Amino acid sequence: LPAVTSPCKILKCNSEFWAATSGSHHLGTEEAPEFCTALRAYAHCTRRTARTCRGDLAYHSAVHGIDDLMEQHNCSKDGPTSQPRLRTLPPGDSQERSDSPEICHYEKSFHKHSAAPNYTHCGLFGDPHLRTFTDTFQTCKVQGAWPLIDNNYLNVQVTNTPVLPGSTATATSKLTIIFKSFQECVDQKVYQAEMDELPAAFADGSKNGGDKHGANSLKITEKVSGQHIEIQAKYIGTTIVVRQVGRYLTFAVRMPEEVVNAVEDRDSQGLYLCLRGCPLNQQIDFQTIRSAQATEGRARRKGPSLSAPPQAFTYETATAKCREKLPVEDLYFQSCVFDLLTTGDVNFMLAAYYAFEDVKMLHSNKDKLHLYERTRDLAPGNTAPSGTSPTLWVALLCLSQCWLGLL
Repeated sequence: LPAVTSPCKILKCNSEFWAATSGSHHLGTEEAPEFCTALRAYAHCTRRTARTCRGDLAYHSAVHGIDDLMEQHNCSKDGPTSQPRLRTLPPGDSQERSDSPEICHYEKSFHKHSAAPNYTHCGLFGDPHLRTFTDTFQTCKVQGAWPLIDNNYLNVQVTNTPVLPGSTATATSKLTIIFKSFQECVDQKVYQAEMDELPAAFADGSKNGGDKHGANSLKITEKVSGQHIEIQAKYIGTTIVVRQVGRYLTFAVRMPEEVVNAVEDRDSQGLYLCLRGCPLNQQIDFQTIRSAQATEGRARRKGPSLSAPPQAFTYETATAKCREKLPVEDLYFQSCVFDLLTTGDVNFMLAAYYAFEDVKMLHSNKDKLHLYERTRDLAPGNTAPSGTSPTLWVALLCLSQCWLGLL
């Protein structure tokens, strides 16, 4: 099974370097020695973790970034390595450039078009629950590493690990986002987060798109230290929200349809979860399990019999707990109940709550914020008759099937 925590500590090195040099990208020459000291400390940190980071993309990106910065600042590889806290930029100064070319601002380019872009949303949270770009809602196993987004502009990969030993209940423990180099706007940038490591910078320590003219069209903002970051990629009209809730990560994105569908070979994108959803053999019908839990009136596991979770919930107590944060009994509410019964961890309630808060912020259609159980077994094009409630329609469908069976 994948390790719950990675022995590669490159994120720690990145965070320490960024803390030491925050706001110092335009230091005067008199401060270059201090910047070089921080760079040497950064290099020393990467060497300490080199053996365990051999196959880590963020590690190799950091190593190359250090070499480039040392050359740019004429830093010697020999010298002190204590990390000073360098001066922050004065108010009003910024590493962002206000004169970015129009091509680096997706929305501004649409004055040439007849229609504004159509935005879509994808989110992953909890044990884990997936809302796709087409507003399909699934609960999946997807243990190990899986591609969440894979298009011409960026790649997002998540790693899901077991919540409890021996259980198939999984949650996201690692997230890697690769923003590909784009024209004169941004250099390639890698963002990586894992349990207890939610950096407010890219893997190379920067907070924007690099040295290109439109670098400010990609930037990271820390909303809550160690808990909530937001990445704005204006050159592709995309906003990404990453949170750490309890021990695990949640992911949410707002992206134009044009970017969503920008793939070289659409037929080869079968594992692009946000676009295609989870494979059938990885999906869990949690509504059926939830019904069994409600009937039995006790917690039930997806996996084999296990010892009791840290805080056992009954269906009634889980329902009451989820209603504190999610008063509308939609699929987010039901996911919350399912996760509390499966894991016993109250943080999964908060994960469902924040996932819905992100939907409210990122989804362009406010009429589609809540998702409810729908008849999922109808053939394409078949829908419930107008004015008929979904519950009644399911009952009628079952009756018709039973009647046919008798004939």
